Amino acid sequence: MGKERLAAFSDGVVAIIITIMVLELHVPHGASFADLRPILPTFLSYVLSFIYVGIYWNNHHHMMLLARTVTGPILWANMHLLFWLSTVPFATAWMGANHLSQAPVALYGGVLIMNAVAYTILMTMLIRHEGPDSALARAMGRDLKGKASLVLYAAAIAMAFVQPIVSLGLYVTVAAIWFIPDRRVERNLELT
Repeated sequence: MGKERLAAFSDGVVAIIITIMVLELHVPHGASFADLRPILPTFLSYVLSFIYVGIYWNNHHHMMLLARTVTGPILWANMHLLFWLSTVPFATAWMGANHLSQAPVALYGGVLIMNAVAYTILMTMLIRHEGPDSALARAMGRDLKGKASLVLYAAAIAMAFVQPIVSLGLYVTVAAIWFIPDRRVERNLELT
């Protein structure tokens, strides 16, 4: 079956997720810049999560450009990814509201690692469907960034109970690794 409906539905869900996250930003009761200070942790959590959701949307978009068709199991794998992405607003709000407390920072990492696992499952199923010699398989390669991300997330979750700020640094590091889109996709699009 065609991939267009899957891509359109995913785009819509991502837009809703971002909308839900921004609704957690509440206007302070005051007119000075100092009144913004109490909401700064919530805002910074939002910025990090916005970047993460944007990264997933960008990479999902590129992956769908290279895929030719999808199957029923691929649709469910995509729903699995969307489920975990939909938990980002809750984890973001909890972490922002509790100023880097251990449990919220660990839960945030748990949500991030589950997003990464869900994305990996979707990517693996698409590659299996498209074939090992497909443009998608060539573009995804050995997925070293994906594997490194899983390791960093696991370390960050453990560190959340020791030093939550280190965990946040690891979450920012993973986002930085993925922020610049992978050029292998564009090269493989040119070959197709």
